[in-house]
Amino acid sequence: MVDRMADGKAIVRRAFDEETDEVGAMTSKTVTAAVVAGAVATALGGLSVATPAHAQAKEKCYGISLKGQNDCKAGPGTTCAGSSTIDYQGNAWTLVPKGDCVKYGVDGGEFALPDGRKGSLTELDRDNPQA
Repeated sequence: MVDRMADGKAIVRRAFDEETDEVGAMTSKTVTAAVVAGAVATALGGLSVATPAHAQAKEKCYGISLKGQNDCKAGPGTTCAGSSTIDYQGNAWTLVPKGDCVKYGVDGGEFALPDGRKGSLTELDRDNPQA
């Protein structure tokens, strides 16, 4: 922008931009907006990651929990998680990845259970506390 003084001399002035101060640097308002936009982009970018394990398909598997380590349901008179009183209690379940329950008690390995026990998708009538 050019202005003329009373004596006719020209004075060159910069137009003031609301997004910059007089030396062209970004204002704190602009910096804050950029930081917030970057944070939102980062957060949204994380949503496209593979589905985390806790959100994948799960199923209830009865009769595989050790005493006090069930996820829920442990028969009459009990509360929920951690309330089983017997190892491999038939009416207590643990959440496992879908398809894993039928592996418990079959062919040993990481799914081995003692004394011929097997996991079940339904409540079992074994190893239950006496009422």
